[in-house]
Parts: sequence; C-alpha cells; structure tokens
Amino acid sequence: MKKKKILLMSDDMRMHSGVACVSRDIVMGTIHHYDWVQIGGAITHPEEGKIVDMSEAARNETGLENVYLKIYPIGGYGNPDVLREIIKLEQPDAILHYTDPRFWQWLYQMEREVRTKVPLFYYNIWDDLPDPMWNENFYRSCDLLMAISRQTYGINKRILPDYKDWQITYVPHGISKKRFFQLNPNSIELQKFKKKYEFDKYDFLLLYLNRNIRRKMPGDVVLAYKQFIEQLPEEKQKKCALVFHTQPIDDNGTDLRAVCEAIIPTHKVIFTYDVDGPFDNIKMNFLYNSIDVYINLASNEGFGLGSCEALTIGKPIIVNVTGGLQDQCGFKKKNGEYLTYQDYVELGSNHGGKYKQHGEWVKPVWPKTISLMGSPVTPYIFDDRCDWKDAGAAIKEWYDIGPEERGRCGELGRQFVMDDLIGMHGEEMSRRFINSMDSAFENWKPRSRYTLEVV
Repeated sequence: MKKKKILLMSDDMRMHSGVACVSRDIVMGTIHHYDWVQIGGAITHPEEGKIVDMSEAARNETGLENVYLKIYPIGGYGNPDVLREIIKLEQPDAILHYTDPRFWQWLYQMEREVRTKVPLFYYNIWDDLPDPMWNENFYRSCDLLMAISRQTYGINKRILPDYKDWQITYVPHGISKKRFFQLNPNSIELQKFKKKYEFDKYDFLLLYLNRNIRRKMPGDVVLAYKQFIEQLPEEKQKKCALVFHTQPIDDNGTDLRAVCEAIIPTHKVIFTYDVDGPFDNIKMNFLYNSIDVYINLASNEGFGLGSCEALTIGKPIIVNVTGGLQDQCGFKKKNGEYLTYQDYVELGSNHGGKYKQHGEWVKPVWPKTISLMGSPVTPYIFDDRCDWKDAGAAIKEWYDIGPEERGRCGELGRQFVMDDLIGMHGEEMSRRFINSMDSAFENWKPRSRYTLEVV
C-alpha cells in the first residue's frame, strides 16, 4: 500500500533547537507509516539551495527498507515560490507546519491555493490566555490543529467551536527514550562528563537550560538560588552549584555572568556553554543524568521541553504554573483523577490555582501577579510572574529531603510522563500524530476554487 507523503515545514531536523529535535522525533517515529519531505529552516542556512536525501540515513537508523526522507534547506521558513516548486517536485499529500503562526503569514495568505490540492495541518501551541482571537484566521487557514498543550486544546476549541472533533486533537510533545534515558551512575563515560564540567565536586546541582531571554526569567532563578543557598551552613553551601546551560550573554536577555557576580558572587555557578556551546543528544543525556533538580520559572511557556526531558530521566522539577508546564504537574480533581485536555475547554488555565493537588515529582510555584502584556502583532497575553522567594523555598524543600527521596519522587515523575494516557513519550506522540493525520485524510475535502461574481 502506497504511503502518504507529508511535507513538513519547521526548523531543519538536523539542528539542535527544540523545534528541530521534536521535528526529528515526529518524522523518525512515523516514517514507517508516511514518507517525509522537509523544508528545513534556519536563520541563515549554510546549505540553502541544496537537496539533502536522508533516506539511507533513515534506513540505517530504523532498520526499515521502505522509507523516504528529503530535506530542502532554506534560510528562514520558506516563501510561496519555494513551496510551489517543492509541491510540484514532491507532490505531497499534506503539508504540516510547526511553531509560531507569525512565521507562517505568507503560507496562510496562499492557503486557498494550497487547500484546493492538499490539506494543511498545524502542530500548534499558544503560551497563555486570554484566548488569542487575532489568531482565529490563522487557525481557520488549517484543516487540522494538533494542540501541544492542554491549554492550547482549550483555546482551539473555544476559538473554533464549529470545527469537528477530527479537526482539533491533543498531541503533546513526546520525549524520545532513545535520546533521554537513565544511565548507570557509575558509568565511566558519565563520570568523565561530570569531571570535565566539575559536577563531581558537588552534592546538589540545580539546572537551568532555557534560553537566556526575558520571559524565561533567568535573573529570578539566580535570586531564587540565593534565597536557598544562604539558608545553608557555609560548608554545605560549598557543595552546591547552579548550572546554566544557555548562552551567558544574549541581546534578548541579559549578561548572566554579571548578574551572578553581583547577586551570588561567592557561590558556584557553572556555565556549560563556556566550554562547548550547545550539547548534542549524548551530552544532553549526560547533563540530565548529572543534576539533582530542574527549574523553569518562565512567565510564559508553551510546553517546557527541558522539564519533561528531566522527568524522563527521573529528575524532580520546579516549575511556574503557566502554559504547558501545567501538563507536567499532574494536577488532580477532587475525585483524584488527573485533569485532562477536555477539562481545559472550560478551565482555560490552572494558573489561578483552582486545582492545587499535584504529583510528588514537582514543586509548583504559583504566579503572584498575572499582568496583561502585548505588542502590535500580539495585542494581549497574560504574563504569569511567580515570586522568586517561593521558588527559593521550593529548592530548599528538594534539598532537604535528600537524594533518596528525590530519586523516589523523580521516578514517579518518570512513570507519569511515560504513561500512554498522559502521552509525553515519543512512541505515544507518534501514535497520536498518525491517528490525527489519518483521520484528517479520511474526512478532508478539497476547498473549492475561487469564483468571480459580476455585481
């Protein structure tokens, strides 16, 4: 039976961004069922204009013979002429695009042309309420919306109440167990890694690996760490370290070295980017296996790959209750059942603390202020700011219970994200992609062409 061919438009899957890594997991997890072509974006792509045939590499990785994978590298995310040419060459059965809708305005402007031939699928997410009504036309330009977070699923359903069930589904990011898994703590390679980055000198490591940008709140993480560390005796302070796996200086963020020198000058901070820059998958797995607790205090966060990856390794987390980070907290209703994506149609968001019961693997930090921010292209969005003092108290709680209890709680978190009903592991993500897109193929009807009326 001939496989359907999907044209994916996102970050080049060979890159190391979060979008690129998830794109690769989607493709490699479904390549037994679909053929794939990608318009692979990068800010300035060194291979623009080339055609990269990845079919043999995919065969070697999967052990499958009947696979098809090509990448068309491009600077940015493409343009109408490139898309028309690739549609002509590859004749895909559907187009799947992924990441912020503002990157795809040129695609939505030609949606009628595209959808007379093939359906348009969107793997979408939105960081916070209120519902972004200005996105309605973007969403209506798509035949299928696969929501990455429960909050996004609710947004999609409220903005598009007339869409059928097959047109709005819930497909959370799933972490690949091939890339992230628990290692033997006595592993020689892991011990070498720890020694290289001086992790072996410390008993407690707190990890931050968001981008160094304002909404990720790296400065508040420094203040939270100060709040925690200065409650310890001096000898115990020397056995703790804050780990930043991010650019130390970013024009969209701050100079983290200067922040740390001013706020915690006598405490150990490890900047892993100073040594090797971004890590590959092997080093990222080493990193997660090395640390004790992961922290994310972002005031807006669509999903939070880092915290989910940490849970996959069995590491406990501290997160601000916002956006997709809520999904990883295991919030429960009064009857003891987990909140589901259907619950978020009415709930909207749990950042107000309606449901407080949560999994043992997380110390949720509740926003103290919820401010309405905006810009000309995104007129309004809530900015959920937690108190760094609360985050500092959460760090202290994880520290105080000791490594054995942290390990037990982290294992519960690992079991949570690996549960098929929760859906945050790679195999389940791939299954939900196949179910969602196959259902769309069964139900989709081509759009009619434009007609001109004489008035």
